[in-house]
Amino acid sequence: MRLRKETMLWNILLGTGVYLLDSLRDRLSEGIGDFSNRARDTYGEASRRVTRASDVIRGEDHSGINSVAALLIGVGVGVGVGMLLAPASGEETRSTISNKVQEFGDRMRDKFSSEHPSASGTYGT
Repeated sequence: MRLRKETMLWNILLGTGVYLLDSLRDRLSEGIGDFSNRARDTYGEASRRVTRASDVIRGEDHSGINSVAALLIGVGVGVGVGMLLAPASGEETRSTISNKVQEFGDRMRDKFSSEHPSASGTYGT
């Protein structure tokens, strides 16, 4: 008789557990699917970064050289277009730039000399 009661109790407990797990399965399956997608994406990104880092360490990554080459080509094209479209000759442009720099330097010297009077030779008095 005791064995029958234990068996019935176990059946009730297992049935209740299966019922609760079945009701949770539907709700958890969506969350698990999102979690697995996120884990797959994270693994893919980490794998891509490790591959790129190992290429850089081995010296097989040439994207830095490509960037420098693109920069130098861009500077060269800019200088060439600037020379072709400049309204004045090179000598006149250099002279104008030099004059502007000197004027700016003079203005800065005047500004700082008027803000800071000459030293009196006594510190802190």
